[in-house]
Amino acid sequence: MKLKLEISTDLAALMQEEIRAGEKAVSAAMHAAGAGLKSAWRGQIVQAGLGTRLGNSIRLATYPKGAESLNAAALVWSNAPVIVGAHDSGPLIRSRNGFWLAIPTPAAGKSTKGGRITPGEWERRTGLGLRFVYRRRGPSLLVAEGRLNSKGRAVASRAKTGRGLTTVPIFLLVPQVKLRKRLDLARDAERAIDTVPGRIVEGWVDR
Repeated sequence: MKLKLEISTDLAALMQEEIRAGEKAVSAAMHAAGAGLKSAWRGQIVQAGLGTRLGNSIRLATYPKGAESLNAAALVWSNAPVIVGAHDSGPLIRSRNGFWLAIPTPAAGKSTKGGRITPGEWERRTGLGLRFVYRRRGPSLLVAEGRLNSKGRAVASRAKTGRGLTTVPIFLLVPQVKLRKRLDLARDAERAIDTVPGRIVEGWVDR
């Protein structure tokens, strides 16, 4: 007995159509999973009180660009990986020079460059010198002799008699700080991955 197998044009076309359907289903599933993960990460960041600006640093790209493929992939990342990663891992932060971390008090004000002001910038801006005060219990201090203005910021006293002059804590000094973990990005990533098989099947069957 002999068996003869012939592949007709219709069968080849049907297989090619099925491949295209698979490419479309996989690409759509990866894009949907990536979009969901981007939205979840942005939501986490905003709900953690880190602001919409940092939340908008989350980006999404799908590959191959402009085409559908059975090997489609989605990449979700942050344009501020150091900041987002720190809040995701809760690292221990130490001073770069091995001495103290200077944490500004409300009396220090804000940096003109944005973010936290440094002791050097504060001295240049105010014209006042900082004095180190060591404390056995609690953080040590950098203080200045001045006065508090109406905004609660330390400034130089204008009175020649020294009236209103007081010692104002400007910076708290600590050897290290443990940043509180405020994000759980892996949780949302695992959930997004778990949705991919179902999305592919749904898109492939319901075409």
